[in-house]
Amino acid sequence: MLTKEILKELKEYIDNHLLPFSSHVLEEYQYSLQEERIDLHSVELEDFINNKRKPTLSECLFRFIDQKNTSDPVIYKKAGIDRKHFSKIRSNPNYLPKKNTIIALALALELNELEFEELLSTAGYSLSDSDTSDLVIQFCLEKKIYDIDLVNQALEYYSLKPLNGILK
Repeated sequence: MLTKEILKELKEYIDNHLLPFSSHVLEEYQYSLQEERIDLHSVELEDFINNKRKPTLSECLFRFIDQKNTSDPVIYKKAGIDRKHFSKIRSNPNYLPKKNTIIALALALELNELEFEELLSTAGYSLSDSDTSDLVIQFCLEKKIYDIDLVNQALEYYSLKPLNGILK
C-alpha cells in the first residue's frame, strides 16, 4: 500500500506536470481508499454494538413488571404517570422518558438498588453523589421508602422539584 508521503508527492507531481483534471483522479482514488477503510470500520463497529448491546429501557421495564407479577395500570398509577404517557413508553421502544419518570417507575416497582440502577442505566441515566436530588432518592432507596408521596415530601424538604410534578 502506498504511504501518505508517496501519495502526497504523487499529487504534487501531477499538479505540477499534468492537466488540472488529473488531480481529481488521485482524489477519487484517495476517496475510494477512505471508503474501504470506513466499510471495514463499520463492520467492526456493528459487531461491537451487537456484542455489547443490552436490553432497552422498554424491555427492562416490562421485564421488571413481569417479575414483580403486577400490571401496567398498577405501576403507572403508583408512579403518578398517566395512561397515555405510559402507553408511549410501552409502544415506542426508542422513547426515553425524563429521569424523574424512570425514577418514579422504579420506585413504583419497589426495585432494590441494583435493579434501580439497571433500569436507570438502560435510559442512559444514573444517580449522582453530587446531586442533592439524587442523594434524596438514594436515601429513600436505602430506607426502602417507595411511596412517591413520601419521596416527594423528602424532595420538597430540600426545595427540590418533585417526581413527575406531583406533590400532595
